[in-house]
Amino acid sequence: MADDVDNEAPAGPGTGNFELLAHIPLRLSVEVGSSALSLAELLALGEDAVVVLDRQADDPLDILVNGTLIARGEVVTVDGRYGVRISELVAPVAGSERRQ
Repeated sequence: MADDVDNEAPAGPGTGNFELLAHIPLRLSVEVGSSALSLAELLALGEDAVVVLDRQADDPLDILVNGTLIARGEVVTVDGRYGVRISELVAPVAGSERRQ
């Protein structure tokens, strides 16, 4: 019977460790682009100022978890709110914890 199927992953080594960590909150952020400014340039910004970013309008956005790049995606709207559709998962780079 299909109702009797157990969808849980089999218990094995490390399963308990994941359960201990599964509820730790992480910060997911999306970076549209960035710009380097001097302090004087920053202080000169006012209303209606435009800061040009280092990305083209059609470039994918960086998706970071606790400052580490994990994926790239695009902006979507869901019920009037912004969201991000993941288009590419980024493989971790050995020895690199933060995006450069």
